[in-house]
Amino acid sequence: MDTELAGLLFGQIIDKYHQALGEFNRGNAKPLLDIFSREEDISLSNPVGPTVMGRSNVVKTAERVASTLREGQATGFENLTRFVSCDFAYMVENEHYLAKVGGKPDFDQIALRVTSIFRMENSGWKMVHRHADPIVMEQPVETMIQAK
Repeated sequence: MDTELAGLLFGQIIDKYHQALGEFNRGNAKPLLDIFSREEDISLSNPVGPTVMGRSNVVKTAERVASTLREGQATGFENLTRFVSCDFAYMVENEHYLAKVGGKPDFDQIALRVTSIFRMENSGWKMVHRHADPIVMEQPVETMIQAK
């Protein structure tokens, strides 16, 4: 496959990915998990827990986190950078959502800095790693210090 076709197909999976993230913020992890590779070398670094590796751990973690969100919606995706080759792609985005978190009755704004890594598999582009954290603006260096 040439790079131009790979880029076109990557754009299509990103549209599907963004829709899946909207579903995730309504408590439904399945569409996002469908975008992840079925291989065992996948990983997930979510903003509320440590990195997990392996399909079953990614599924369990994604389902747990999604279950804490409800009535959410994606409000924007800010693409910071993207690279696509014939069999590897990544992108860095700031993602923005409104969702009810935990048992709270009101909507909260959620902003995440996300790096997503994909590879081309027999079934098309599949995500192999997602790293999301809440750092979307400059913070003091002291925020890196862990409590004792």
